[in-house]
Amino acid sequence: MTTLTEDRRVRARDASPARYFYLHMALACAATAFLGFAPTYWMPLARGALSAGPVIHFHGFLFFTWSLYFVLQTWLAASGRVVNHRSLGIAGVSLATAMTIFGFLASVHVMQHSAALGQREAGIAFSIVPMSGIAFFAIVFVLAIMNTRRPGIHKRLMLLAAVSILDAAIARWFLTFLAPPGPPGPPPVPVTIAPAVVASLLLVVAMVRDWRAEGRVHPVYIYGTLALLAVKVLNWPISESAAWHRFAGGILALAQ
Repeated sequence: MTTLTEDRRVRARDASPARYFYLHMALACAATAFLGFAPTYWMPLARGALSAGPVIHFHGFLFFTWSLYFVLQTWLAASGRVVNHRSLGIAGVSLATAMTIFGFLASVHVMQHSAALGQREAGIAFSIVPMSGIAFFAIVFVLAIMNTRRPGIHKRLMLLAAVSILDAAIARWFLTFLAPPGPPGPPPVPVTIAPAVVASLLLVVAMVRDWRAEGRVHPVYIYGTLALLAVKVLNWPISESAAWHRFAGGILALAQ
């Protein structure tokens, strides 16, 4: 009885169309993820022309499942089904954990592939990009779970986590249409900064919405966006450091 009353209160409180903002943002994230990987994953997969290991396929399955899960959760919250939203939370924890594990394994797989192509050092340097990306996602997700009783913070952290992994999808379009011809292998780390900036435009949209609806931008967006872009920029000098090459090179040696 208490849960039914809670749902009715949420639905009454969120009677305005503005409650669907986060659902629309989740749909935008899902569309970005799908369209971003279309030229390098979905279309080759449909043609039977994609050559990738099981780790990569399962990694892709988990990350795209996350996009659909995020849409479902925002829809449940927007429609006032708070009890269902919370019930599915444990599934999100399990999914995010699996994403973190397979994100790391996919990073190692890419290093192995680069080494097989004779580009071992380039692969080690580039590994900072996916590893830091999945670490950022995991940290923000944990913070979101810790703030489930503070919905204003929780929903913004969840959006930040979703946007933080979109640069990989956007980068596929950069690589498909803007990359110069050359041998296959990992791209230079600096070229990953621009896709991250493009992805962060979704956070700018959320900031504008905050400003118009509440007269201020929530600190989660301000500090979260700055932290996200800082990670992407710092990947460049870190990837060239001897310390990173020892660390990632050690992981590669253990995996071989």
